[in-house]
Amino acid sequence: MKRHALLALLFLSVLPCVFGQRVLVPQAQAVTASGAATSDLRRESFEIVWRTVKEKHFDPTFGGVDWDKVHEKYAPRVAAAAGDEQFYELLQQMLGELHQSHFGIIRPEDIQDDSAGPTIGGVGVDLRMVDGEPVISRVDAGSSAERAGIRPGFVLRKVDDTDVLQLITKMAARQESPAIKKIRAVRGMLARINGKPGTSVRITCLDGQGASREAQVQREKLKGEMSPRFGNFPPQYVEFETKRMAGSIGYIRFNIFVMPVMERIRAGIRSMRDEAGLIIDLRGNPGGIGGMSSGIAGLLEDKPASLGTMRMRVGYQNFAVFPQRDPYLGPLVILMDQMSASTSEVFASGMQEMGRAVIVGEQSAGAALPSIIQKLPIGALFQYAIADFKTPKGTLIEGRGVTPNVNVKLGRAALLAGRDPQLDAAIAALQKRAGLARRLHAAA
Repeated sequence: MKRHALLALLFLSVLPCVFGQRVLVPQAQAVTASGAATSDLRRESFEIVWRTVKEKHFDPTFGGVDWDKVHEKYAPRVAAAAGDEQFYELLQQMLGELHQSHFGIIRPEDIQDDSAGPTIGGVGVDLRMVDGEPVISRVDAGSSAERAGIRPGFVLRKVDDTDVLQLITKMAARQESPAIKKIRAVRGMLARINGKPGTSVRITCLDGQGASREAQVQREKLKGEMSPRFGNFPPQYVEFETKRMAGSIGYIRFNIFVMPVMERIRAGIRSMRDEAGLIIDLRGNPGGIGGMSSGIAGLLEDKPASLGTMRMRVGYQNFAVFPQRDPYLGPLVILMDQMSASTSEVFASGMQEMGRAVIVGEQSAGAALPSIIQKLPIGALFQYAIADFKTPKGTLIEGRGVTPNVNVKLGRAALLAGRDPQLDAAIAALQKRAGLARRLHAAA
């Protein structure tokens, strides 16, 4: 039997390897003429993609899309494709007709290899769309970007000679939800900023006073590690952080749901057993291995429960939660933002509806369709959804996202002042819950 990884990871064609809060992408390598797929391989791959959707999509009505007519529309275009690049774009456009997440093509040149460590570099920045503009949301301490004078709150204008506003406009024309278009734009910009270690990139920003600043910034090798390949699920860059904050508050952040990080999450949660509150930061986390959500929930609950249910074309599967030893049962806050997707949404929405966690931050991406990945004859990877997902109360997350209990937008003024208003709100929410718990305990 062929092994597939059940995923809830949002792959985007412009960013085939979606990492997390620090988003990193290997620079695309040019496809040489000698390596280009033949027209026969393109035609075979096209038919596999179309037929797979036809036979395995969880909704036999395809949300009202006439999938047979889609074949009629794209088959001649594929036959006339001038090369691989145009072919991949046509496949992505065809999948876009479904207007759903987790249907995508990952080009062969964008698949991270199984190297011993990261072969991609970064300058130490992250981005978010704030009031319609791409804003530097984080600058790592000691990074090349910090040394070059780039600060949180600066508005990105150019990457080398690429006008990022033109890139945003291009992404906006895609047949996708506004939330996914926003993610695609951010990923596309970061794809241009990051690249091979030792090379440099010219970044043009507007500072806090609206003045234009230009800096030539060196890309540096990442300090993290790559996860191993899991079936057709490519290696991913992994970050994990845990710390204790003032007020007896524990903090855990990880950038993607992959198996190597599970033991760290388990150890991190258990190490926080005596803390007055716990924050799990999923901002920027695009998802990953779907089953990990239930395992993590079992570390935070002492009774059997469910995070929700996925519905396939035939049958259902429950995201069952089974309590594990030494769970953390104190007040819990999960941080989410516009870049949180997939498994992050499955986990957060379930914990919210169980009454176990308070969600703080922004509405998440609304991209929560469990999916699998298969390899095409052309060498590309094809990700397709096999189910939808409903919360324990029957709410569809796809196209909607997780609504925070405490809604806190990211703003330029706070970033320029060096503040994290979402983290501040998470701490305040924990303090409120801890105070309420103490009063109830005293009254009892």
